Amino acid sequence: MNILVTGSAGFVGRNLVENLKNIRDGKNRTHPAIHIDTIDEFDRTSTPEELDAYCQRCDFVFHLAGVNRPKNEEDFQKGNFGFASTLLDTLKKHHNTCPVMLSSSVQATLEGRFGTSAYGLSKKAGEELFFSYAEETGATVYVYRFPNLVGKWIKPNYNSAVGTFCYNIARDLPIRVDNPATELELLFIEDLMAEMAAALEGRAHHCDYPAKGTALDGKRYDGLTPRFSPEGRYCGVPVTYRATLGEIVSLLHTFHDQPATQMMPAMPPDSFAKKLFSMYLSYLPKEKVAVPLPMHCDARGSFTELVKTMDHGQVSVNISKPGITKGEHWHNSKWEIFIVVAGHGLIQQRKIGTQEILEYEVDGSHLQAVYMLPGYTHNIINLSETENLVTVMWANEPFDPQHPDTFSEHVQA
Repeated sequence: MNILVTGSAGFVGRNLVENLKNIRDGKNRTHPAIHIDTIDEFDRTSTPEELDAYCQRCDFVFHLAGVNRPKNEEDFQKGNFGFASTLLDTLKKHHNTCPVMLSSSVQATLEGRFGTSAYGLSKKAGEELFFSYAEETGATVYVYRFPNLVGKWIKPNYNSAVGTFCYNIARDLPIRVDNPATELELLFIEDLMAEMAAALEGRAHHCDYPAKGTALDGKRYDGLTPRFSPEGRYCGVPVTYRATLGEIVSLLHTFHDQPATQMMPAMPPDSFAKKLFSMYLSYLPKEKVAVPLPMHCDARGSFTELVKTMDHGQVSVNISKPGITKGEHWHNSKWEIFIVVAGHGLIQQRKIGTQEILEYEVDGSHLQAVYMLPGYTHNIINLSETENLVTVMWANEPFDPQHPDTFSEHVQA
C-alpha cells in the first residue's frame, strides 16, 4: 500500500507519519492487516510535480493540509477549499479512486459561536467538495470533524490553549485564563492515531451530527455532538474528553509540583489525567527532565523515596552497608514488598507474640519479591562483608509521619 499524507509537517501530520513508519517497518505489530510500501509526505515545501506523482501511485490519502491562522480571511478558502480541489482534481486526472480521508473541524457544523466562522465556512465547503467527489467518482471518503486536538508536539502559543498551558507551566511562565468554567472537548493525538489506523483497515467509525434540539437515544443533541452509527455520513473518533479550563490548569499544576511532592496523581487507564500528564511531560525543558531525589543517609547506608501515589502506595530504594541490619519493626495494616537487586542478604520475619522466624536468603542475581506481612516484625541483613545491599521497596501506602503505623521490635526477641 502506498500512502499519501498532505500537511505532513503539521501537528497531526508529524504524528501520523511517524506512526505509519512504525507500522511499515514492523515496529508496531498491532495492525497486521496493514501493509505499507511507501509513505509520501506532502507539505508547503513540496512541488506540484511531486503531488502529481504521489496522486498517481497512492492507495490511500490522508488529507490533513489546511489553513487555520491566515493573515486574511479569504486565505481560509484558498487553503481549506482551493488545495482540496487541486488534490481531488489530480486524483481524477490519474483515474485514481482510492479512499481519501479529510481532516475537517467541528466548526464546520456552523452551530452556535461557529455560525459566522470564516474557518468553519471554509471547512464546510471542503466537506461538500469531498462528498461531491465521492458521488462523482465512487471513491470512499472519510470526513472527520475534529474538536480541540491535543497531545505531544502540538505547537504552543499558536492555536492550542492546552499546548500553551503545558509549555508555560513546565517553564514556570504565567498563563492567562479568562473563564475557568469554559469547557473544552479534547481529542488526544494517540486516540486520533488509533482511528486513522482503523480507517486504513476499513473500520472507520461513522457518525452524523443531529441538528440542534433533535431528541434521539434518550438525549437532546446540540448540533455539535456526533451520533455514531454505521450509516453516518461523517466519521469521528469515539474517544474524546470534556474538561473545563480550570480543571485542566489545576491538573497541570499538580503535574508541575510532582517532582517536589513526589506524589503521583491518580491516573486510571485511559483517563484524561493519564493522557494529559503524557502531553505535559513532552514540554519539559532539559533542566527539568532529571530530578534530584532527597537521600536520607546515615552510618548504615541510605533510604530514598522514589515516587508516591494517591492510591497505590510508594516505591523506595534502600542501600545497606556491609554487615548492617535494617528494619526491626512491624505494622498493623501497612505491608511491603522487598526486592533485592544487588548484593547478598537475609530477610527475617516473626509474627508478633510468637517465636517462629521466617527466613529468606536473597541476592541480586536471583530476583524475588518478598512480602513483609502485617503483624510481623521484620528486618533485612546485609550478609556481605564488602558489597552494599540494594533493595527496591514498595509499600501499600505513602509514609505518613502523623500516622506512621511503624513500631520497633527486634525479630530475634
